[in-house]
Amino acid sequence: MEYVNMGKTGLRVSRFGLGCMRFPPDEKEAVSMVRHAIDNGVNYIDTAYTYPGSEDIVGKALRDGYREKVCLVTKCPVALSSKKGDLERFLDEQLKRLQTDYTDIYLLHNLSPAVWEKAKKYDGPGFLDNVLKKGKILHKGFSLHNTFEAFKEIIDCYKWDMTQIQLNILDEKNQAGGVEGLKYASSKGLPVTIMEPLRGGSLVKSAPESVLKMVESYTEKRSLAEWCFRWLYDQPEVSVVLSGTSTMEQLDDNLRIFKDSSSGVMSKDDKDLIDKLRKEYGRSTAVPCTDCKYCMPCTQGVMIAPIFSLYNEYRNTMDVKIKDNYKEAFFKRGRGADMCVSCGVCERHCPQGLEIIKLLAKVHEDLLI
Repeated sequence: MEYVNMGKTGLRVSRFGLGCMRFPPDEKEAVSMVRHAIDNGVNYIDTAYTYPGSEDIVGKALRDGYREKVCLVTKCPVALSSKKGDLERFLDEQLKRLQTDYTDIYLLHNLSPAVWEKAKKYDGPGFLDNVLKKGKILHKGFSLHNTFEAFKEIIDCYKWDMTQIQLNILDEKNQAGGVEGLKYASSKGLPVTIMEPLRGGSLVKSAPESVLKMVESYTEKRSLAEWCFRWLYDQPEVSVVLSGTSTMEQLDDNLRIFKDSSSGVMSKDDKDLIDKLRKEYGRSTAVPCTDCKYCMPCTQGVMIAPIFSLYNEYRNTMDVKIKDNYKEAFFKRGRGADMCVSCGVCERHCPQGLEIIKLLAKVHEDLLI
């Protein structure tokens, strides 16, 4: 496993960070996966209050001496707060779930425009300073789905220890400015952790056949997932790349990939390949959904994320059986896109800023024709 010094924090962390958002449903299996990752050199464990059941599972996994082996990271659900005192109440609840007295890094979670306004209203930075003095956290940071301008504003307004942004081969210029935002944070001395390196797995699961063929025919033989990770860890400004694995097989593959994850390893031809893949995805990806499910549950029962995943699969394969699947599993059961009442709640929660209402209407029309 490769390790890096995380800015001025004094932490030395693995370049592969275990994202704990997409655990398998079996708790014992999830606990086993966390420990397997740690046993194989992963020492950066990332969870959050809003990941269902995740903090409880991590807390159980870190028993028996595992807590002392890791840099434990979790996030404050600022969006759920309704008064200033909520922030520390959430933290205290999280520490109980995690079965620990402190977290190594604590982030203000998902500072979208509305959430950042709420963080300022309830003095989120002051709260971080206070709980740091109490020893409940050791380092402070924030995660963000926002514009480059907002990213710079947040960085410049407070003395953060680190930040976490979305970056992958398709978001080179999106989400906090993409690579430009990454370099800006680094210029300010902030280590950067990367989330959604595979867009929730959709870059691999819904990859167009043309993309897979380009990867297969390239002279250097690596999987598509490996190329996506490699593009990220090639950049020296990237400290940690988070990957949320759902199976032991995925975890072992990631452990293999990150055994050699030094920066500066990609040749010009490698980078040209990524540019070609990016263009091919752009021609083929219908809905850039990461399957984070922040849009769910829908009050009308619309299965938003699964519908978008199904639609992307259809657009990439044009398999008419997928239409039948939509009709039987969603439309006839009252969970289809036609149930949308345009309330807009899902759009306010979407980290990708998708126009979900319009997209659902188009998807429904295309899958019923």
